[in-house]
Amino acid sequence: MSAPVHVVVVYQSLLGIYGDQGNAKVLQRRLEWRGIDCRVSFVEPGDHLPDDAQVYLLGGGEDGAQVAAVRALAADGGLHRAVDRGAAVLAVCAGYQIVGRSFTVGHDDRVVDGLGLLDVSTTRAETRAVGEILTRWEGRDGDDAWLTGFENHGGHTVLGPDASPLARVVHGVGNCGDGTEGAVAGSVIGTYPHGPVLVRNPALADHLLQLGTGLDLEPLEVPGMAELRAERLAAVRG
Repeated sequence: MSAPVHVVVVYQSLLGIYGDQGNAKVLQRRLEWRGIDCRVSFVEPGDHLPDDAQVYLLGGGEDGAQVAAVRALAADGGLHRAVDRGAAVLAVCAGYQIVGRSFTVGHDDRVVDGLGLLDVSTTRAETRAVGEILTRWEGRDGDDAWLTGFENHGGHTVLGPDASPLARVVHGVGNCGDGTEGAVAGSVIGTYPHGPVLVRNPALADHLLQLGTGLDLEPLEVPGMAELRAERLAAVRG
């Protein structure tokens, strides 16, 4: 690509309490290691959300911030236009719920409309899911198919017919205790784990970049990465 790959971090002030902005740093670094320029933008509520970027990142946040974020994004419309154009979206935790059809907030379980980019619906779970999670990426083989992270959510997310699971749970809770974690539809990926998740799972980072850019990225050999992943896998397996 002649122009830099554009990565947009969406509403960091609202959806940034779990360190998920680290996902942007991973994408930027993995592009630069390949000699590809990358530009990272931070867009806040009230700013116009550019619809011409290649990748959009949404992170975790509390109920009030989550509601404010989904309302602002719905009013702006830029994320929908970007997805229609083929941009990739990684939505984590609260971001995952936001891009779904609906989610509930508060002790009265008030239903809030989501953006409808993923066919998932979220309600309040009886027990909060907190801890390390290990999953197996659907349709993937080899060591890269293992996904690790830290889940910390009170949501019970059910997939509709137009969404497919991102992964199958080996250890942890995932979407709703049904053995699935995350959801995928086209170029939109939703998932619960933090870590940040792309730091833990570089193959997922490259997959997201390829979805958004159409580039065929050559594998990277990063010193120490294989050892760190092996440690994480061993730790969660006990």
